Amino acid sequence: MGRLLRRLLLLPATAVVVVLAAVSILASAAAAQPYVKFTLDGRIDSRAAPFLLALDRGWLKAEGLDVSIDPATSPQEALTRVAAGTYDLALVDINALIKFRDQTPGVAMPAVFMVENRLPFAVLARRGRGIVGPKELDGKRLGASTADGSLTYLQVFDKLNGIDPARLRLETVALPVREPMLASGQVDAIAARTATVVDLRARGVPAEDIVVLPMADYGVVLYGQAIVASARMVAERGVALRSFLRAAARGLEETARDPAKAIDVVVQRTDASSRARELAKLEIDLAGSLVTPEVRENGFGAVDMARLGRAIDQLALGTELRVKPKPTDVFDPSFLPPLDERLPPGGAAR
Repeated sequence: MGRLLRRLLLLPATAVVVVLAAVSILASAAAAQPYVKFTLDGRIDSRAAPFLLALDRGWLKAEGLDVSIDPATSPQEALTRVAAGTYDLALVDINALIKFRDQTPGVAMPAVFMVENRLPFAVLARRGRGIVGPKELDGKRLGASTADGSLTYLQVFDKLNGIDPARLRLETVALPVREPMLASGQVDAIAARTATVVDLRARGVPAEDIVVLPMADYGVVLYGQAIVASARMVAERGVALRSFLRAAARGLEETARDPAKAIDVVVQRTDASSRARELAKLEIDLAGSLVTPEVRENGFGAVDMARLGRAIDQLALGTELRVKPKPTDVFDPSFLPPLDERLPPGGAAR
């Protein structure tokens, strides 16, 4: 600052005025740039790639936004952050949002952008235990967790596929031990994210012994992760919200176009040795949940309200809802960018 003052003293008065005006304009622009706090629902991993890409490539900044992207310990923490207003946006499972709102009446925090068009959960089983489809789960030992919703989704899956819950030897387990229990043979199958197959292979389970039953292939119409907005963001900061979603859609498009480059923004924040595993998970999610036929038709971010209504009905099969919400209570599409700004690579504009 002292050096700047000394240089200003050497300039003509008119030049000083011009310099000071320029400094003032730059300072005002920086101060006026909206600050947006975005929370994940867990640690930084492949699921954060589209948003970290939008941050690192400057697309959020180009929208006039100053954005922080932070990890969380759980979906519950992410939802609590947004409900309290300490964060503006969260990436969180829409089913967890529905349950959170049911348990916290009066909380107004809708999903505004659907990220995972299909539920990215599956039943992962050992072929050596005689499991090749849902019916063979009868009488088997299954592990699932309440922390990531897999227990709820398993109950929905069972009811839709005519599996008698009384015949299942269901074990509610903690997340850190779920995959190890399947790898070691302590359980015959688990309910987990489909991409968990990558972790099972890394634990030495032979690929030919792993059976993957994606729940979406067996009648489950639930959606997955969505961007959830705080009440203040919706009511008072609509321009910033639209800008964020526009950059997020671009991040998803570029992630789908080149997942190998997208994963680089993740591993530079975590561990470079995990690159191959995280890339494999991202590619599974892209094919199964992020870029689906419905997304190619309707673009990233959108939902089918009729399907969302059926999804809420299905969710009630696995968890008790005091008041079953309407789809319009859960999802607000009014902040979505135009269709041509959120089409995936190869998507056809209408």
